[in-house]
Amino acid sequence: MSELHPDVQEVLLSEDDIKEIVSRVGAEISRDYAGKNPLIVCVLRGAFVFTADLMRAITIPCAVDFMAVSSYGDGVVSSGVVRIVKDLDTHIEGRHVIIAEDILDSGLTLSYLINMLKARKPASIEIAAFTVKDTEGQGPAVKPRYVGTHVPDAFVVGYGLDLAERYRNLPYVGVLKPEAYANK
Repeated sequence: MSELHPDVQEVLLSEDDIKEIVSRVGAEISRDYAGKNPLIVCVLRGAFVFTADLMRAITIPCAVDFMAVSSYGDGVVSSGVVRIVKDLDTHIEGRHVIIAEDILDSGLTLSYLINMLKARKPASIEIAAFTVKDTEGQGPAVKPRYVGTHVPDAFVVGYGLDLAERYRNLPYVGVLKPEAYANK
């Protein structure tokens, strides 16, 4: 186990937990998309670590492309305005698309993204979410086909998840201490 960062309250997912989750999701995608050469769409920036590991866990031919969307800025609460920062380079008409997401919270940004991509006429669009945040009384606006794991309604960081571009490089997923984001 890596040393606990001083801003992290507790570890939710160890490096070994993460490897098991990614391996399972990769096997599910490999089974479900055999012979289909899916396009894995990485939602930057948070999902880049998950996507890289997921691509190595998928045993069938697949491709990858990247999108960057913004709805948070440097804050901790979504601004509600979705902005496409980087669009796909790949033409997706007729392709099976799997959006790799680091954390599914409200799902509003992802819902917007899916609707935008559907207009490009892919064969299918599914979501592979590394984590889904369990928020009491509220489910996400979209339902992922592949769910790595669930996390509590807390500010989680590590394994690509961040606060204002910090903590992405932690090799585990942990709960951030409230004092670390109180002034954001």
